[in-house]
Amino acid sequence: METNKHTTEAALLNSPRTQEAFDTAKNSVKVYGALSAVALLAVIVVSSSGHMVNTFMWVRAVLLPVVAVLIYRMTASASWGSRRAFERVSALAVIMPIAIIGVDLIPGVCPPWYTVMQAVCMLPIIRVAFITRGSALRAAFPKSR
Repeated sequence: METNKHTTEAALLNSPRTQEAFDTAKNSVKVYGALSAVALLAVIVVSSSGHMVNTFMWVRAVLLPVVAVLIYRMTASASWGSRRAFERVSALAVIMPIAIIGVDLIPGVCPPWYTVMQAVCMLPIIRVAFITRGSALRAAFPKSR
């Protein structure tokens, strides 16, 4: 009986619909990484032009492209069948946009242009949140009982 369960789960994981969802998620994370790199470049340009850039902006601008690499690796692991990686990506895709945009909206933390840039960076991650909650991936990773 156990073999049939694993065979069914493997078939669902390897289905074209599931792999297409994972490919879309991985591409979204790549876009997030590219946008985060652009945000880092913007901070560098603004800073080098003599405008004020605070430590918070520097730290976030440097860390978010690194986080993109880690999320991409987790998404790839999930596409190979790692439930743990799938659950982490699914949770991060919901938590990150709320946390990042929420902190940026605190008055005085960062300038409006940076807040807008960070919100745009989060759009691909929001897409990942919807993808990981879609029917293709929910079928591949059903809730444990």
